[in-house]
Amino acid sequence: MSTPSSRLAHIDWLRGLACVLMFQTHCYDAWLGGAARQSTFFMWSQLGGTFPAPLFLFLAGVSFAIVTDKLLQKGLSPGQIAKTTIRRGAEIFALGLLFRIQEFAIALGWAPWSDLFRVDILNTIGLSMMLMGVVCWMVLAICSATRSPGRPRPGWAGEGTRPYASLVTAGILVCVAISVLAPLLWTTWRMRFLPWEIETYINGVHNLGEPQAWLFPIFPWTAFAFAGLAFGFLLMSDYARKLGARMFLLAGAAGIVLIYGAKFLDSRSWHIYPVYDFWHTSPNFFMIRLGMLLLLVVFAYAWCRWGLGQRGFSPLIQLGNTSLLVYWVHIEFVYGRFSILPRRSESILGASGGLLTIFLAMLVLSLARTKMKGRFADLMTRTRSRVRPA
Repeated sequence: MSTPSSRLAHIDWLRGLACVLMFQTHCYDAWLGGAARQSTFFMWSQLGGTFPAPLFLFLAGVSFAIVTDKLLQKGLSPGQIAKTTIRRGAEIFALGLLFRIQEFAIALGWAPWSDLFRVDILNTIGLSMMLMGVVCWMVLAICSATRSPGRPRPGWAGEGTRPYASLVTAGILVCVAISVLAPLLWTTWRMRFLPWEIETYINGVHNLGEPQAWLFPIFPWTAFAFAGLAFGFLLMSDYARKLGARMFLLAGAAGIVLIYGAKFLDSRSWHIYPVYDFWHTSPNFFMIRLGMLLLLVVFAYAWCRWGLGQRGFSPLIQLGNTSLLVYWVHIEFVYGRFSILPRRSESILGASGGLLTIFLAMLVLSLARTKMKGRFADLMTRTRSRVRPA
């Protein structure tokens, strides 16, 4: 298996870290029972569980920017780029729906039919990608239309064909808009005229009469994806390439500013929202989490470039390469009918043993998936070479 470049290895490493944090959160939530559920250990394990979803969405945005940049380099038109990226988002969204159908079928008899319409992280990643595709399409189309004949498209620092400044600005503006509107769409601007099956994608209301914090609606979750989109296009720019590692130091500084700026704003006595919910919809809490994500990016970059992140085999990078697969499979063996341990009945030691088992099993599955993919690619290469005309 080839080692990813140090420029992008930190993306896979972070995605693998999100997988591990997700494993521990789900395992302890599903299996700890009795007094263990009231322990400080359980509290911290669930606090760690607040990172995977924002991290997955942020990295989806970064990856989207990388893919779009490659398509731009190939000379594809805005329409062609939109078709490719939006279709990929639709595929992820369809997989999210398929996952819900699978879970409902496996749990047939005791799962409520409303579970089919639950907005989970896969649904949100797919929708985020489709929305990012639409926004990038609009930006690229406008930049292309306003370009004078014979002149390069508006770019950044002399970049002739890739309008990074416009794409970064659009990502930031949409990110801010989603974060700012979320508290209103959860409370005073509720779209009650919509069927709950549709409204739940706006605010996570499900069929319970009010928005639920355990779901992943567009508002505010897709804001993390657009933040990642802006950061990804910034990384792809010549400006960032010239700065090199200093770009990540600036990202870390921006993260610190976001965290302390949000804490300062939250300490003020005035609030602009009729209903203020810091832990669920507050833009201040979003800023803190985004700032912490940027600090994680800096750490991952440094660890993969100068630390042990790429020394030999990296379990996190491996898991990051197959994050969709391990997410899909581990859920059934933790929460589903095929759970490897009884629900809410284990001690911390027993649940930790189950967590280790899940981690090792998912790592083996990930390695098998990579090996099979490599063999298939080799087979296709040999097949093409045989049928190629002399």
